[in-house]
Amino acid sequence: MNRLAIKHQVIATYYRHPVESNDQVKYVEWDALNEDADFTFIPDVLHGLVYCPGSIQLKPMTAFREQDFIMDYRLNVIGALRILQKALPALKKSGSASVVLFSTVAVKTGMPFHSLVASSKGAIEGLTRSLGAEWAPNIRVNAIAPSLTDTPLAAGLLNVDTKRQAMAERHPLKRIGTAKEIAGIAEFLLSEDATWMSAQVIHTDGGMGNIKTN
Repeated sequence: MNRLAIKHQVIATYYRHPVESNDQVKYVEWDALNEDADFTFIPDVLHGLVYCPGSIQLKPMTAFREQDFIMDYRLNVIGALRILQKALPALKKSGSASVVLFSTVAVKTGMPFHSLVASSKGAIEGLTRSLGAEWAPNIRVNAIAPSLTDTPLAAGLLNVDTKRQAMAERHPLKRIGTAKEIAGIAEFLLSEDATWMSAQVIHTDGGMGNIKTN
């Protein structure tokens, strides 16, 4: 985000944990689940939008309630639709805007205990392709599908060395992804270097989506 702010005005949202704005980034409190959320922070012209909410709940499907699936869908899909609808006029005014959404490797590669996140993120991949077609040629829509990444959200899965090593070994590249690597892909998709890409799902997953080494 700070790299983007070198050349662009950046607005970032937070929820629950306040972040002070600085010369590079304006931070705005925003709740993706709030149907009455304030969208006045959206500028008149918007060149790029990234929607990247986070949720990790790994359980057997029978351990989830119906409401768990509904809430996860509201966070990942309805939240994205809500802000995209509000931002569409500003994106259109750009003339060449980019939208970046987030999926997961678990959509392409079936994994036990991932039914919750794979269901909602699968909808995100469908939305990416549909809006890529609907909003062409002036708004590009792409998605990033990472595997496990070393972020605070994943801390519970990486909080001891044995867990971290086991998670790393599941990937053909034998390590966990970093937030910087994922941010680099998002930055590329927002940039002028990606203006001939739309409706793509970019798998940044340590090879897990396409490689089997054992």
